[in-house]
Amino acid sequence: MNKTSFFNSLFKDFQQTALLWKKDDVLQLKQFCINNVDSEFQVNNPHKKLRLGKWVEQFVSFQLKQISSIKILSENLQIQDYKQTIGELDLLFEEEKQPIHLEIIYKFYLYDNSKIYNNLLEYWIGPNRNDTLVYKLKKLKEKQLPLLYHNKTKKALENLNLRAEDFKQYVNFKAQLFLPYNNQNVDIDPLNTDCIQGWYLNFEKISMLKNYLFYIPEKLEWINSPHNAVDWLAFENFIIEIEKSIAQKRSPLCWIKDNTNGFQKCFITWW
Repeated sequence: MNKTSFFNSLFKDFQQTALLWKKDDVLQLKQFCINNVDSEFQVNNPHKKLRLGKWVEQFVSFQLKQISSIKILSENLQIQDYKQTIGELDLLFEEEKQPIHLEIIYKFYLYDNSKIYNNLLEYWIGPNRNDTLVYKLKKLKEKQLPLLYHNKTKKALENLNLRAEDFKQYVNFKAQLFLPYNNQNVDIDPLNTDCIQGWYLNFEKISMLKNYLFYIPEKLEWINSPHNAVDWLAFENFIIEIEKSIAQKRSPLCWIKDNTNGFQKCFITWW
């Protein structure tokens, strides 16, 4: 698959990812819902090395540019305090003349049933246990969204003939959720069940999967739905690759294929 086709595939699967919650069900953070577009994603430089989050920002920007009622005002507006960057506003745009500040997030979370938490949202953690949904929500509420009203932001907005008080603020927070292999009957309210994409299994129990074929996608491919056009590994070869990640306390995302060509998506965790 060439780079242009790859990014179009990535964009298509990005559009299929659901918002993590609907309306303002979580901490009064309002989701900005963007309808899927039929246009092929126009990538200016397919060989440019960007992390997944930056490609997601480009995907959202591209979606909005296809909507006639929307005018992009600024992308990735950096806010400076002298020579230090104190933050960035992901996207500023007008919808029907209404200025909007949008923060864009795409995450992968696993439901941690290894302990009892006080809050239902606290159960959701990153694959390597160094990231949590609650931490990200707190960062949005206390840092990323308030940045619009920071004293140092005022000058940057004035350069664009904009005022912070005119803006409405939203998030576009998409995620893929993964449940424990042995306990997938989980009530994930107030989150969106459409975000559930698979399960996770501890490495020590990996022999349960010995009859499958495997593919370990690169980080950018994590967005993608599994497909057949990859080099599948037999269990014995898969174990060799997985052990390298587990030794570094990294939990890789995997695609698995059964003997009926059915696909599943899962994490193999080190913890």
